[in-house]
Amino acid sequence: MEKQRELDEIKYKIEDVPPLGVSIILALQHILAAFAGIVAVPLVVSAALGLSVKDTTFMVSATIFASGITTIIQSKGIGPVGSRVAGMMGTDFTFVNPSISVGAKLGVAGIVGATISASFIEVILSRFIKPLMKFFPPLITGTVVSLIGITLLPVSIDWAAGGFGAADYGSIKNLSVAFTIMVFTILLSHYGKGMLSTAAVFIGMVFGYLICIPLGMVDLTAVGDAAWIAVPSLLRYGVKFDLASTLSFAPAYVVSAIGTIGVMMAVGEASQVKISSERAAAGVLADGVGSMLSGFFGAGPNTAFSQNVGLITLTKVASRHVMVIAGIILAILGVFPKLSALISVMPSPVLGGVGVIMFGLVAAQGIKSLSTIRLGDRELLIISVAFALGIGVTVKPEILNNLPEALKMLLSSGISTGTLAALLLNVVLKDRRKKD
Repeated sequence: MEKQRELDEIKYKIEDVPPLGVSIILALQHILAAFAGIVAVPLVVSAALGLSVKDTTFMVSATIFASGITTIIQSKGIGPVGSRVAGMMGTDFTFVNPSISVGAKLGVAGIVGATISASFIEVILSRFIKPLMKFFPPLITGTVVSLIGITLLPVSIDWAAGGFGAADYGSIKNLSVAFTIMVFTILLSHYGKGMLSTAAVFIGMVFGYLICIPLGMVDLTAVGDAAWIAVPSLLRYGVKFDLASTLSFAPAYVVSAIGTIGVMMAVGEASQVKISSERAAAGVLADGVGSMLSGFFGAGPNTAFSQNVGLITLTKVASRHVMVIAGIILAILGVFPKLSALISVMPSPVLGGVGVIMFGLVAAQGIKSLSTIRLGDRELLIISVAFALGIGVTVKPEILNNLPEALKMLLSSGISTGTLAALLLNVVLKDRRKKD
């Protein structure tokens, strides 16, 4: 029993400061896990708007740089802004549709204007988090944390298969690479000692990257084409403020706020720390302020990344100082596109191999939390409906196609759909045991 307790203990707690060399390796681990998600949104938006290679490169670099700055703000904290937990920040697909819609009418300047102006919605919402936290008892917290992991699992499976839309999707080579890396990472995490266990994901990714090179799965063309330096500049595209554009971004910011509360709770569960209403509010405020800053740099809105929660659970490293270093490295990568391109060409199966473990662990962490409370018929009903709707929207997003645009955006994330369902049912379904 004592040995099990030692294995479950956090190696580096939220306020712990690991040695610099160790911190850098652990920070790179977080960056590798999140990088694909960070660069995906600007690439999709740029392609949809038909931007030139030069403008696309700038938008991607600006996004990486802004993600680094907002990660620092979220994890380190500046005054009332920032949760002061290990929170990775980045762009989110929730904002893709409104960005393309606004960009088609007003260009990138319109996206910048909507990003900046609508960010005040999240800033205002952050002031109401404290009274709302009473609606997040352990039943809801556990359900939300499980949903975060479960709804991310299809992403890791897509990665393992070669990436959504890949010509060789599901090929034996892709699946073999992903499976090999998954097994390697599991064995390293479980049987490795010291840094071999703590940095298992990082080592697994480097190992995967290296074995993919002789297999012809790494295309370094993008590295050769990337510029050496891309200095971020404020309002490079100009700015256009438009009320309709601001309103089109509003539902996405509401979804972002809901998601960030869930991520903060998940980080708390993984870090073995209870997240207070003040910390959750500061996290949502960092979302709003960070998105505003991102807009000025020409990047899209930022939000808390759920992908990285699994790393905390797996490595038992919850230090926010590690994430601050990750933010600094991200900002540097945004200035030197060749370095960021080297990470961006990492084959998807490599990410899939470690992603299956990380996202599965987040789901398991939520289930572990739910196992500590009494689960009667009422609680099981709430959990089952939240899971059904959250997973349903994730695997069958086309079910929302005929809904009004604002409602479609609000429910587009399985996390937000499941969370809203759980919150509503927890209020509507009275606990009859309290009357007995």
